[in-house]
Amino acid sequence: MHVHPSQLIQGCIVVQDIMGQTRRPIIPKHTVINPLHIKILHKFNVQSIEVGSKLSNGSPYFPKQQFKGHPKPHEAHSKDTTQTENVSFQDHYLEVVTQYKQWFSLWQRGSSIDMTEIRNVFIPLLKRAMKTKRDVFLLHHYSTATDYSEHHCVALGLISGFLAAKLGYTQGEWIQVGLAGLFSDCGMTRIEETILNKNVALSQQEYEEVKKHPTYSYRLVENIPSLNNQAKLAILQHHERLDGSGYPLGLKQDKIHLFSQIIAVSDMYHAMTSERVYRKKQSPFRVLEAVLKEQFGRYDHQVIQAFVKELTNYSTGTRVRLTNNQLAEIIFVEPSNPTRPMIRFQENGEIIHLKDTTDIHIEEIFD
Repeated sequence: MHVHPSQLIQGCIVVQDIMGQTRRPIIPKHTVINPLHIKILHKFNVQSIEVGSKLSNGSPYFPKQQFKGHPKPHEAHSKDTTQTENVSFQDHYLEVVTQYKQWFSLWQRGSSIDMTEIRNVFIPLLKRAMKTKRDVFLLHHYSTATDYSEHHCVALGLISGFLAAKLGYTQGEWIQVGLAGLFSDCGMTRIEETILNKNVALSQQEYEEVKKHPTYSYRLVENIPSLNNQAKLAILQHHERLDGSGYPLGLKQDKIHLFSQIIAVSDMYHAMTSERVYRKKQSPFRVLEAVLKEQFGRYDHQVIQAFVKELTNYSTGTRVRLTNNQLAEIIFVEPSNPTRPMIRFQENGEIIHLKDTTDIHIEEIFD
């Protein structure tokens, strides 16, 4: 829907780049609006922007009454629809996040997992994600520091299922991986809320308690017949590392199921690219570089390579936004450096090779 900046509230999600007098966006799409963004929009005298029908926390967005004297947004965009067939992937995802938050609250109060309901809600979104790769790798845009946990669980299920499909698993198998990703942190419901809600670093004792969550998650799902043993094992092992540095059991190498490695890599990607209470979100491509450096000895090489291939599968001419907020297009990709291609800046035509600089990274793919 199109609204005036005066109608925005914190948590609105921008769905189209907001352009100024240059070719760079003032605010790029997928940004979660905060008060500073609203001030910027007023400063640039922006009259109309397009935002989603739901807030970042999944609740419906109802535009504030427009201040007198401001022109109304275009009537053609003033109507919203809640019909399922017209719901965007973004809104569908946010609906599932809202539902997951409700499930989590019920589990905290001792309710058992309703697998039928979860499959009916989550699997249609997972199947939809298979057709929208770009949306899958942009899920980190929708969460904020305060609602990270519920976003993380849903996003982890989607990314894990998507990656399993790209590794050649059957539909039945990648659905199981997706469900395992969704459930991997359900054991957090057994952790004290005072620990979960802390906005500062955990003490060593608190961290040791959090490290028990894979075991708690496993206990919550171990008697669900529609979740197979491989998925349950993946839930238990998703924080294990090949070199034995993980938890809760400190397993190594072939003792770790590949499903758990799929979830582990997906977990690290979404966690590092999302805004957290104690850390700003990072460029997906900077995160990929960190993953590539850490892959030997900690993460399965096959999983890492498949993940990198999917995220960096762009062609010559692909438009990108860089970490310095400049726009550019990719003109050459070296297979040995997929995250740092040669680019041409849109504004001045200058060509540089990103492998020759450590200051600039790709922030987002547009095409």
